[in-house]
Amino acid sequence: MDIIKQGSLATSSGNTLEKTVTATLLSKGFTLIGYRDYVKNKKNCGHELLIKNVPYKTIYNHPGKTEFLLISKKYSLEVRIECKWQQSSGSVDEKFPYLYLNCIEAMPEGDIIIIIDGGGAKSGAVKWLKKAVEEKRYTSDKSKNIKVFTLVEFVKWANSTFR
Repeated sequence: MDIIKQGSLATSSGNTLEKTVTATLLSKGFTLIGYRDYVKNKKNCGHELLIKNVPYKTIYNHPGKTEFLLISKKYSLEVRIECKWQQSSGSVDEKFPYLYLNCIEAMPEGDIIIIIDGGGAKSGAVKWLKKAVEEKRYTSDKSKNIKVFTLVEFVKWANSTFR
């Protein structure tokens, strides 16, 4: 498969992951809104929101975006959601340390969910990320609550959280 087709497949598959996350949360009563629209009209957006393309400043002080910010007044939640799909060998899993450092140092939310699926990430990379999260490596801020889920684990979390 040539590089262009691989890139297109990765983008398409990643979009499928994001669409599944969106459908799961819409079924729980959340409203999907783009970040720009949310910022323009916060007061009229409601209280159960799934905001997409949410910016932050990375550890390199560059603009970054995550897929979603979930805000729920009803459940007292504000959770940033990062989606990573890797269906075949590639470089997504090599970016896990950078992602983790952004979670602990740059993302302002106290609660963060990282969804990793597709079956192509190196098992050692996923184990490293889960262990770093569990041990709260490289941070003295123990208040961050980071979860690493597969897509199935995320759906189970949503089902048990939003009853």
